[in-house]
Amino acid sequence: MTFAGFDTARSIAEAVLYEGYLLYPYRKGALKNHLRWTLGGIQPSRTEGEPDRTFAQTECLAQAHDGATLTVRVKFLHLVAARSLGEEAVERELTLGALRLDEVLTERIFPFAFSAEHPEQLPVRGHVAVLAGRLADTLYRVRVRLTNQSGALPGEQASSASSDLARTLLAAHTLLGLRGGSFVSMIDPPAAWSEYASACSNVGTWPVLVGKPAKDVMLSCPIILYDYPEIAAESAGDLFDSTEIDEILTLRILTLADDEKREIRGADLRARELLERTERLTPE
Repeated sequence: MTFAGFDTARSIAEAVLYEGYLLYPYRKGALKNHLRWTLGGIQPSRTEGEPDRTFAQTECLAQAHDGATLTVRVKFLHLVAARSLGEEAVERELTLGALRLDEVLTERIFPFAFSAEHPEQLPVRGHVAVLAGRLADTLYRVRVRLTNQSGALPGEQASSASSDLARTLLAAHTLLGLRGGSFVSMIDPPAAWSEYASACSNVGTWPVLVGKPAKDVMLSCPIILYDYPEIAAESAGDLFDSTEIDEILTLRILTLADDEKREIRGADLRARELLERTERLTPE
């Protein structure tokens, strides 16, 4: 089942997905690129020591009629390898379609697994848990929890910082679509439901309405946005740099030395495309 709001949200979701993928000056040798992937990482489960956050949880309110259905789409990046800037990540997506709310009044768990597609890559696995709790006649609290269960399997080498990163669900975010009802703004809920909204527990993610003026789609991502966010028409493309200002970064890219630009072109496909797109911009 498709939603017009999903198409509207795609550009927002893609921008969120790649925030922090690369950081200016987009070179492997830059110190800041040794510690990227700072937004929306869901860590692998561990058996020893204090665990990092191994799940992200979205809770929001929905007003729904009998027979209403929920579509859940989860997306994240799966690292090819963690050694250098030149190694890319693969987009992973999981869609759970047309779940009747009355079928998830008891939590349902949907496991997933993505195998390694490259010699340097490690497999990831986990599950998506969906629950709809009835709060009033037509009001529900919808909860979607994305859990990473990618700890080392028996016989695999012990966990390390690099293998943990390779098993992390990077820049994870969730899209929710509702047929037969409407979502409630978590930023500005109706006064009668404000206590219900305040009681929602969002962990590592925040849901906002997308696809104005409809209220049938929520985007839940690891940065706090206003309802109905949009990509500025003036933006020529992704700059990957943790929500920095396009104009400043564009001017900085144009001032890079020739040897720096050569390093960027040889390091990463998205960095090369960014550089070439920036160099094609006219003064206007």
